[in-house]
Amino acid sequence: MVNLFNRLFVSRRTLQQYGALCYRMRKSHLEIALVTSRGTGRFVIPKGWPEPGFQPFEAAAKEAEEEAGLIGEIAQTAIGSYGYLKRLHLFASITCRVSVFPLRVTDELASWDEGAERQRVWMSPQQAASSVAEHELEQIILEFERDFGSA
Repeated sequence: MVNLFNRLFVSRRTLQQYGALCYRMRKSHLEIALVTSRGTGRFVIPKGWPEPGFQPFEAAAKEAEEEAGLIGEIAQTAIGSYGYLKRLHLFASITCRVSVFPLRVTDELASWDEGAERQRVWMSPQQAASSVAEHELEQIILEFERDFGSA
């Protein structure tokens, strides 16, 4: 029964997205920003679809501004990627692969495009890692903290 459901309602194609791992230093401690998703309210990083005329890292920075109201310096190289199942509606989902680019936050907007729909929260890397649902993203956050501390 599950296989029939998957064949009928779940796309087999994996779609690419780009995300920003937004971070800052606060009193010599690394902090990670997460936002709530519009659909479920769970914690996620800002992410979105490729856009014509934008490099992947530029698209990730644009999503950080639109979804989290965060502006900064973004790395041009992804530090990893993670997969997740994006629910389109009750009976359809698609698999997405998100390339993650670190963004050092230099400015926080008081109001932003999706500010009325999302909550932005700063937390320690450990809190951020335990707050996301995707295991691969959790590992990216923990590895970023480890690498950041040794840089």
